[in-house]
Amino acid sequence: MIHVVREAFTRHPEAVGENYVEHFGVAMRYSLRLFGAAFAALVHAFLPFLFEKTASTAIKAMHAEMMNRGAPAPAPARIQAAE
Repeated sequence: MIHVVREAFTRHPEAVGENYVEHFGVAMRYSLRLFGAAFAALVHAFLPFLFEKTASTAIKAMHAEMMNRGAPAPAPARIQAAE
């Protein structure tokens, strides 16, 4: 039973090359950045002259970071042409 619980907490972090504590820290930092971007977007909705690019810039930066960290993504499957 303990093995099942431990595996549930470590499977994903290990898949991206981290232990549980490292993954927790990375996820918390992303969470805080997302809250900041969401707040900027909320303010921008009411006052469109404020934070014009803040949320989109933050999201693009986080996406780029996510694509360049952890274990490499699997290569896309290739479709074989019929001969």
